[in-house]
Amino acid sequence: MTDEEPVRRTGGRSARVVAAVHQAVSELMDDPEAEVTIPAVAKRAGVNPVSVYRRWGTREGLLADVAVARLERDSPLPDTGTLRGDLLAWITFAIEDLATPFGRAFLQAMALSMPATPEADAERSAHLRRRIVAVQERIFDRAAARGEHVPNPGDILDVVLAPLYLRALWGAPPPDPVVLVDRLLTLS
Repeated sequence: MTDEEPVRRTGGRSARVVAAVHQAVSELMDDPEAEVTIPAVAKRAGVNPVSVYRRWGTREGLLADVAVARLERDSPLPDTGTLRGDLLAWITFAIEDLATPFGRAFLQAMALSMPATPEADAERSAHLRRRIVAVQERIFDRAAARGEHVPNPGDILDVVLAPLYLRALWGAPPPDPVVLVDRLLTLS
């Protein structure tokens, strides 16, 4: 037995793999001729496909993780000083993002790749919960600390996200963010 401490990973390599895989997914999504498969993502990222399967499990899990990470990076939850202002800024950005070719393609790829299995449902639910928790912590908790009355975070799904994403999937014009926010705030 030695007195040496075990070598611990600090997350540097893991973080590099995640970044490379996420970048590969984004690049493949930008290429209309490319198929977004785990082997294709792994090849483009320069990692072993087993590493991708081990970390994300499925293509759907990978796409969901990339989607949430992209939202967290590109759509930081705003702090305008009011709940209504924060929600309007957040929803307006989401509408603008879904209007981009990448935003539309990503949403369609996510929707088309979702198998109807209990495991896939649980995986998608976990990623959605991650974003709802972020909204709770960064928008609703701040508003409550300012003394504002906040709606139930679960209502975001029914009142805001469902109409927003359903319209985007069907190619319908986006909803008015003011209408969505006002509807949400009247529930509280």
